[in-house]
Amino acid sequence: MRKDFIQLTHRRFWRKAAALGLIGLLTLLPAACAAKPGSSGASGTTGASSDTSATTTVETLNQDDPRDTLVLYGQAWTDQDFAAMYQFLSAAAKTYISEAAFIERYTNITGGIEAADIRVSCDATEVFLSDDGKATTLPFTASMNTLAGPVTITGYQMNLLLESQGDQAAWTVDWTENLIFPNLEATDKVRARILYPRRGEIRDRNGAGLAVNGDLITIGVVPGKFNAVKEEAIPQMAELLGISAERIKKALVNATHSDWFYPVVTLPANARDLSAQLTAIDGVQYQNTTGRIYPSAASAALMIGYIGNITAEELARHPDEGYTATDKIGKMGLEQVYEQRLRGQRGGEVYLTAADDRFKEQIALRTAVDGENITLAIDSRVQASLYTQMMQDAGAAAAINPRTGEILALVSTPSFDPNLLQTYVPDTVQTSWNEAVKSPFANRFKVAYAPGSVFKLVTAAIGLRAGTLDPDEALTITGLTWQPDSSWGGYKITRVKDSGQPVNMLRAFLYSDNIYFAQQALRAGADSFAQGAAGFGIGEDLPIDYPFYTSQIANDDLENEVLLADTGYGQGEVLVSPLHIALFYSTLATNGDLMAPILELKGALQPQVWKAQAVDAEDVPLLADALLQVIENPAGTGYSRIAAQTRMLGKTGTAELKTSLTDDQAEENGWFVAMNVDRPRLTIAMMIEDVKDRHGSHYVVPLVKAAMDDIMPLLPESD
Repeated sequence: MRKDFIQLTHRRFWRKAAALGLIGLLTLLPAACAAKPGSSGASGTTGASSDTSATTTVETLNQDDPRDTLVLYGQAWTDQDFAAMYQFLSAAAKTYISEAAFIERYTNITGGIEAADIRVSCDATEVFLSDDGKATTLPFTASMNTLAGPVTITGYQMNLLLESQGDQAAWTVDWTENLIFPNLEATDKVRARILYPRRGEIRDRNGAGLAVNGDLITIGVVPGKFNAVKEEAIPQMAELLGISAERIKKALVNATHSDWFYPVVTLPANARDLSAQLTAIDGVQYQNTTGRIYPSAASAALMIGYIGNITAEELARHPDEGYTATDKIGKMGLEQVYEQRLRGQRGGEVYLTAADDRFKEQIALRTAVDGENITLAIDSRVQASLYTQMMQDAGAAAAINPRTGEILALVSTPSFDPNLLQTYVPDTVQTSWNEAVKSPFANRFKVAYAPGSVFKLVTAAIGLRAGTLDPDEALTITGLTWQPDSSWGGYKITRVKDSGQPVNMLRAFLYSDNIYFAQQALRAGADSFAQGAAGFGIGEDLPIDYPFYTSQIANDDLENEVLLADTGYGQGEVLVSPLHIALFYSTLATNGDLMAPILELKGALQPQVWKAQAVDAEDVPLLADALLQVIENPAGTGYSRIAAQTRMLGKTGTAELKTSLTDDQAEENGWFVAMNVDRPRLTIAMMIEDVKDRHGSHYVVPLVKAAMDDIMPLLPESD
């Protein structure tokens, strides 16, 4: 090559690089190709990669090397600066494709395959020029991330021409479609498709579905037929669906193609009759689709949750996790807790087709990975039974196997049907949700509440262990109020009943004597009481995936004597969830050990002790007998004139929601905890809100007993 011609190439090359703003970049590019021009008479390349350990500078870059153009072109591709790429094209290539068409082609393909992190590397260690020194072919490799995963593409051949314009000359790219993909021809199409994973299902211990994938029906309209009758049809559809006409009109705002199907609502698969009524209207059609189904409906809604369209805020909270604006995501409950396990991993395919849509070549493939199926310890029959008892009230309940810690039910009321959020919500239902005094979307079973008298089991166990409570000692307590001395000012502990006789532990449980348990807490002392409460796991997170509120014995400590006394009968600042309460009482079936709760079943059941000897083993028979008397003795607070079929022990509790020590208008929550005594296999802890004018905790007793009788026949004795 002539020296003056090479110098001309230098000037042209650097002017182009400067115009594209790439001069600074060139000082950082690795010397991927060592220049060695030749004149073999034919274009030729090698497949070997060159050393990339050195860093190129303006002074060391081979300015007359056509590979410099490849490097710059590749960097513009990395930056997805398609206008800059176009500037490197030869005159013939620019005649072949306009700048606008070039940019559009690259933009569409890059966006369609979700290409990112594009890297181009020159594969030529030597450059072979044509006889006239004005043409060469360079091999290169491109790698990129796509919707089908990372891919490295070899076999690219870039034809370059040394072109002059006046006194300027530079190596230009003689572009064709095979610089997009090596085997892409002008009439070929680049195709991309997302391979969606199947979301994992949630099932109960017996295999019954709690969150499953199933068939749905999409109702929509075809404007070409529908528009002629829409004035009459829209009100008719609105009446059938129980929604406003405006909702239908809004769904059809963009219905501009006469023969397209525009969805309006989704129906459950069992709504065939409604579907038939709707599709009898001209222009209304249906399509079968699939979606999420919640067979337990409202009974398990707050536990299982639901999925919905991802929001912009949720996308921002989950960067780099593969979510897109069209995805669905767990919104609450276990659908949210187990989102990463349930969602699976999206796959994709990038491929080429010929002009007639025949498959031509696969560029990249990543197989979708289905989400994980999860089996819970929950029994949907137990869940439904408890929900039926509670559905008219606001409250929370937990049912467990006392010997293993398996959670059989977690109920929160009021509730909602999550299936409506997968199909559509009738206007009347939406109004009822909006106007509800007690929100159906508030998960109550995970909340920690003042336990009231159901906490007295803990107080008794602490006192017995510390030796400060003698179960046979009868304390002389008179009247319905008590304080140790005048240092308490006007505040006094109150009790419901004065039996007229000294109170021992059994009578204290029978009558639920607040004064007795307040005195026992004071006898134990703040440090001993706090230590004993910690032995029940109070103050720790439950060892479970679900985000329950953490229980507490006090906001700070129990050094205040009034607070310690109030804590002894479950008031003060003590807060516990229904599940934790159920675990307390289950110690009476495990010789005093407090079991770790089990929500998910994984392989062979392996019950674990969470807190060993929360109750001293030697105290278990004594406490169990006292709590049995609470139910079976006519003087007990849990006694019913018509006995339940199931023999059980238990304890009632009424928690006052006082805002201050002098608050006498506070609302009350009612509690009842029960465990069957013959081969114990069911413990139920239930809390119902607003029982002050409904006989307090006595309102809850028949609900739990009815559930106990309904559930016990469902549970095998061998469990």
